[in-house]
Amino acid sequence: MRLTFTQLDGAYSIVHLPADDAVPAWANGDGLVTLTWALDEVSITCLTARVPSDVTASHGWTALRVDTLADLDAPGVVMAAVTPISTAGHGVFVLSSHLRDHLLVRTDAVPDIRALLADAGHDVAQ
Repeated sequence: MRLTFTQLDGAYSIVHLPADDAVPAWANGDGLVTLTWALDEVSITCLTARVPSDVTASHGWTALRVDTLADLDAPGVVMAAVTPISTAGHGVFVLSSHLRDHLLVRTDAVPDIRALLADAGHDVAQ
């Protein structure tokens, strides 16, 4: 499966909050924003510029949007996106919405990851 990606502008962070926390106002804004409530945590992904310094967060991520649209139950989309990256030893944080998948990859690895995706037959736009 050949995919097309767009690298989103901005630096991203992945925030970890206690399970009983409310969604903080700073999470709302431009860029990719995701909120996940689980039994043991609240996880927020958003632009780093909005994340307060006193919260637990992993910084230094870049977002790649999968532009190729597929049905929700189409097999192989995430696998096609992640395999070239993870096989080369890079971590990937995957986010999915109704229409698209997004990959968060370490910013310092972006040039290598763009090359890996291109070598796997994918297109990566800036």
